[in-house]
Amino acid sequence: MEIKKSAMAGTLESSDAQVTVEPGNGSVELTIESSVIHQFGRQIKATVLETLKRLEVTDAKVTVVDKGALDCTLKARVECAVYRSNDVTENLPWGGVIK
Repeated sequence: MEIKKSAMAGTLESSDAQVTVEPGNGSVELTIESSVIHQFGRQIKATVLETLKRLEVTDAKVTVVDKGALDCTLKARVECAVYRSNDVTENLPWGGVIK
């Protein structure tokens, strides 16, 4: 899926994450800011990249500001931001349909 415009999902509340996607420069560029980066940075990165791969996003600038979000929350925020960037508002494959 192509990232057509900048879009954001999530909040900066505790146990959430704010994910921003923007059109890229030929690859996926990921920036993560988290108070638990030393403990969970690799897992956050893996979850975000895996979700982007499932959505077939290969060209994007992605920024994650994590406030202690669980993996399921990170996946939902990434999916939502990608769909918003494409103005997809109907027939969303929520609930684990995306493999």
